[in-house]
Amino acid sequence: MLNKIYYDGNLDSIIRKLNGRKEGNNKEVENTVEKILEDVKINGDEAIIKYAKEFDGFKINNISDIIVTEKEIKEGIRNTSDNFMRILQRACEQITEFHCNQIDKSWSMYKENGVIMGQVVRPLERVAIYVPGGTAAYPSTVLMNAIPAVLAGVKEIVMITPVKEDGKVPDIIIAAASVCGISTIYKVGGAQAIGAVAYGTKTIKKVNKIVGPGNIYVATAKKLVFGTVGIDMIAGPSEVLIIADELANPKYIGADLMSQAEHDKLSSAILITTSEKLADNVNKEIERQLSYLKRAEIIRSSLQNFGVSIIVKTIDEAFEISNEIAPEHLEVLTKEPILQLPKVKNAGSIFLGENSPEPLGDYMSGTNHVLPTSGTAKFYSALGVYDFVKYSSYSYYPKDVLETFKEDVVEFATLEGLDAHANSIKVRFEE
Repeated sequence: MLNKIYYDGNLDSIIRKLNGRKEGNNKEVENTVEKILEDVKINGDEAIIKYAKEFDGFKINNISDIIVTEKEIKEGIRNTSDNFMRILQRACEQITEFHCNQIDKSWSMYKENGVIMGQVVRPLERVAIYVPGGTAAYPSTVLMNAIPAVLAGVKEIVMITPVKEDGKVPDIIIAAASVCGISTIYKVGGAQAIGAVAYGTKTIKKVNKIVGPGNIYVATAKKLVFGTVGIDMIAGPSEVLIIADELANPKYIGADLMSQAEHDKLSSAILITTSEKLADNVNKEIERQLSYLKRAEIIRSSLQNFGVSIIVKTIDEAFEISNEIAPEHLEVLTKEPILQLPKVKNAGSIFLGENSPEPLGDYMSGTNHVLPTSGTAKFYSALGVYDFVKYSSYSYYPKDVLETFKEDVVEFATLEGLDAHANSIKVRFEE
């Protein structure tokens, strides 16, 4: 099932194949999205009504129909089982506990010469969370995106999500929103939803930042509105990389690889191991477990096209390869996984030991599952509280202290050819 290769120091072919999964450079999609965004920018609510019918079959008689009512919220909560409400609350507590540690504080520095400097941390005022709809509902997406924003102190959090022709947001999505304290939900999805919150319409207020995953149209729209508003990241197909020694359990590895492969035919699942025997046994486990998994066709296609077992000589070599690939999810299934943590340089989220499978992180561990993909873990981080705040630095200088810097600042500005900069200092010391 997983293609087996022996590492010879060259990763180029693997990296090229993984990068080939990207859909974001589709020019036809980009042209379509540009037209939708421009339409929404110019025509606002009229464009939203038009695209809701065209793309989702949702016929809007009045623009207020796109707003989830208080009655719908109460019904959604009532229709959600008590047990799932308990699970949502438990997940919320876990995610909150982890992300509380990311809360940053403003600080000030008072120097003996009277200078005061510091940094002010302020939450964003308005944020939109995109929650995918269509064939599935993802309440976990609501929690992972909303809770860090709540902890950051964002005053206004709205949710945008597509609906089908019945105009109904899934009950479990409404329930998840209620657990996070979100009461403003718009029944609009796709590129038009991104345009609505990026530019604002008569009904939907413009936001400062848009977060949350979506299909290629949503991802392209987010990329195109970046600069008008902030975005979290451009997410690509899901991926998992597992580093395992000869002691690892092939049953667990097979299950964990398939847990990501089931997302999409473009998902990637990579095993790096020092044991060829383990790699063979993992393939046997995959075949065995596929027999009872519902999304077997997607899993099989994903593993055949973007799955691989890489046989290495040492575990250190495995980490070198992993750091070059920079996976979204990294599982370390070795004898002493915690001691291996310092070797990880690039990964979205790290799962240590055989009892910390990636799906635990998707729902309940507390860590965030909105993660950088396609090698962007080399320069991006998991979504966190820090994504919903901004930092402003400040300084106060008494005149006598400014005078001690006068000549140096003037010289600096003069050498850069910016005489107005130099003049700004000089005029303060003219008779």
